[in-house]
Amino acid sequence: MKNKMSKDRRDFVKKSTIATGGLMTAPLVSRGYGFHNSVADEIKVAVVGCGGRGSGAATQALNTKSNVKLVAMADAFKDRLESSLENIKKATDASKVDVPAERQFVGFDGYKKAIELCDVIILTTPPAFRPMHFKEAIKQNKHVFMEKPVATDAAGIRSVLETAEEAKRKKLNVIVGLQRHYQKKYTTLMDMIHKGKIGDITSGQVYWNSAGVWTRPREASQTEMEYQMRNWYYFTWLCGDHIVEQHIHNMDVMNWAKQGYPVKAQGMGGREVRKGKDHGQIFDHHYVEYVYEDGSIMNSQCRHIKDCWNQVNETLMGTKGKADFGAGTLTGHNGKVILHHDDSNDRNPYQVEHDLLFEAITKGEYKYWDTEMGAKSTMTAIMGRMATYSGKMLTWDDALNSQVKLVPDTFGWDDMPPAKPDKNGQYAVASPGSTTVV
Repeated sequence: MKNKMSKDRRDFVKKSTIATGGLMTAPLVSRGYGFHNSVADEIKVAVVGCGGRGSGAATQALNTKSNVKLVAMADAFKDRLESSLENIKKATDASKVDVPAERQFVGFDGYKKAIELCDVIILTTPPAFRPMHFKEAIKQNKHVFMEKPVATDAAGIRSVLETAEEAKRKKLNVIVGLQRHYQKKYTTLMDMIHKGKIGDITSGQVYWNSAGVWTRPREASQTEMEYQMRNWYYFTWLCGDHIVEQHIHNMDVMNWAKQGYPVKAQGMGGREVRKGKDHGQIFDHHYVEYVYEDGSIMNSQCRHIKDCWNQVNETLMGTKGKADFGAGTLTGHNGKVILHHDDSNDRNPYQVEHDLLFEAITKGEYKYWDTEMGAKSTMTAIMGRMATYSGKMLTWDDALNSQVKLVPDTFGWDDMPPAKPDKNGQYAVASPGSTTVV
């Protein structure tokens, strides 16, 4: 499966000189393309999903050099929206924040109203909602920043890839929060790798081994839907499991280096330590062996267990040498350092991705279409989860065409989510050898 992502991206950048936005003002027909560009001076931004990442992304958008104003916010929970709004005001120029009560939308359907009011939408909810929100944003002709991962199941990935084609047709900029693509250390090393400085990549070792993240205990007044939404990280339908939500970053680096995606995968995983009621249904460790079309291997590890060896990094082996992205080095097999990138003065990549997005929009340029990359790296992670949950060897086509749908079509606070607790408050967990994933 040869991926033409880099070549196609260069071709699009060369050929594309126009971007489109929402229809907040009287639209201008831009440069004969027949698409509308509403961005004349002030760029109106809205955020859907007001957790920590949403607050951070909104702040970074407002801290760009462009004339940006935050005009609307949406979240499932009122308290989270209000807290986010206050945090954003403290972290940036408060005059750039204009979100009165009538533009604060709470609940599952508020995203549509927030999208209507902006030129650029920031999508930072739990990833289960990303395909639905992305589809609506492109339908309404908005530029998009959306966090990774972009879905939690294969049906979501297929939806995102379909919407991506519509975004390209409309010439809408889309950046996905795989920020290593905007981090100078990574782009410098990757450029040298693609120029053959360490030869052909034969294997990669990628890690996200850490102590784990927060849990949010159940409150007596909560419905089951509210509890799972509050504790979203621990439910596969909402989060995708931590192999998808976090480890995607590391696997994406290998895909980037290979300029392609794995053709098959097998692995193992389970719950050894983090298996209480508040740990929902996800595993606390995964190990996956991925195989690319040319036979090269990616060994993938992720773990959420305290007091173990921690590592978040990517190392790649080539026929001429080795890349260590954490260290910022390329080294020959003879031990000679080919390149060492000192990143101590590099700009924050989270800020860089917003700087570039808003600069392109300000200039009326169509330059960024990260969606296919984001979707296929998300699919790589989902395939890994499918392999560990099932214990089976899976092909890319098996995984992408899976009919096991995790995310419901509709949402309500009194609805029972796909993951149902037993009488003891425990949730069914995948059992390798018997769990069906395709």
